[in-house]
Amino acid sequence: MEITKSAVAGTVESSDIMITLDPHEGALIEIELDSSVEKQFGDQIRKVIKETLEKLGITSAKVVAVDKGALDCTIQARTVTAAHRAADQQAYNWKEIDSWNA
Repeated sequence: MEITKSAVAGTVESSDIMITLDPHEGALIEIELDSSVEKQFGDQIRKVIKETLEKLGITSAKVVAVDKGALDCTIQARTVTAAHRAADQQAYNWKEIDSWNA
């Protein structure tokens, strides 16, 4: 999957995260995180975002994440949604996504 345009998923409400994905020049995933719990959970939030993008086959993206205390499952769901929007994909491979949790 390739990021071709900017896309957003999520909100800045409590217990949620807003993920913004943009195309990125070069083969790397760059993550900018703004979180009230960054000191405690920043590394874990970045890890969930990066691993989710890699599982989707994305190797190049600029990510801006505004976290308000989201759980890992919410971070993953928002990242998947933003990625599909940014790649202009209309179909989800639910069996593949479900297998990540096995």
